[in-house]
Formats: sequence, structure tokens, C-alpha cells
Amino acid sequence: MNSFKNGDMLSFSADNHFDNVLSTNYAIGMTKKQWTKNGEAVTALILDVFRLNGRLVLAGDRLVADLGLTSARWQILGAIAQAEKPDSVASHARTMGVHRQGVQRIANELEKEGIVEFRPNPQHKRAHLVALTDKGQELFEAAITLQVPWANDLSKGLSTDDIETAQEVIKYLKNRLERASGSPD
Repeated sequence: MNSFKNGDMLSFSADNHFDNVLSTNYAIGMTKKQWTKNGEAVTALILDVFRLNGRLVLAGDRLVADLGLTSARWQILGAIAQAEKPDSVASHARTMGVHRQGVQRIANELEKEGIVEFRPNPQHKRAHLVALTDKGQELFEAAITLQVPWANDLSKGLSTDDIETAQEVIKYLKNRLERASGSPD
């Protein structure tokens, strides 16, 4: 990840970098504890990830709005579509790292609209399996048709190695957090 060393490409704009430095320095001033160099760097990364998540949600909402989707609905649709087999709402929520209740609420809405269906679960009487209907599969494919050129454009100027390194760092931190909380992926 050569292009990201020394903070030269930590953010995509000077304003974001300034905001990260400001946020980190403000937080440091509020506590007597001092971060290690890596602790400070991971804090700045976390703040960037929070901001990125907000921008991704907004961009996703705009991208799939004409399909009647939101980022939250699309994320759940994607989890269901990418599952190897129909699975429970709780399992999808664990995979996504979110609360089951939120996924259940959206899955119920999608079921009323004929986008997903609930099937009996031979392993559990109450935790039904959720699967895409034909309508849901078509909707997911329509969303991906919009997402592919968007992602291709967003990735311009980045090397595949840098993207893969960023993904490895995110996966490492996610795994550390899962282990610390006792929550499996």
C-alpha cells in the first residue's frame, strides 16, 4: 500500500484530512491517556470509515432510489442474494454485523412487496429461512447493473494492490472486533 504511507493519501481531500486531525486532536485533549502511534492511526482510520460509511449510504440511496430501494434494503437484498443457500434473518444479521431486529423489519417489508419469501426452517420452528423471489432476484440484478459502472468509476486512480491492502486492513480490524466481542462472522 505504498501510496498510503505517511498519510499522503489517507483522505481523498485536504478537508477530510484536516477534519481527521482535528477530531483526533480534540479527542486527545479530552483524555489524559495518550495513544500509541498505531492507536492514533487506527483512530483516524475509524473516523474515516465512519465518514465513508455515511457517504456510501447516501450514494447507495441515490443509486437505487428509482428501483424503490434504499441502501439498507439493498444491503439486505445483497446478503440474501449472495448466500449459498436460504438462511435465517439472524444469520444474515450476524454476517452483516447488524442487529437482527433491523434486518427482520426490512425483511418483513420486502416479503410484503413480494421481493423475498420466508420458508420453513427444518432446524428451527420459529426462525424461518429467507430467500429471494424471482422479483427479488430481478431487483437485485437491476441494482448491480447500476452499481457496476458506479464502482468502476469510483475506483479510478486507485491500484488494485492498494484496494486489496485496504480490504485486508478492514478485514483484520473486523476480525479483531468480532473476537473481542465473542461474535462470529
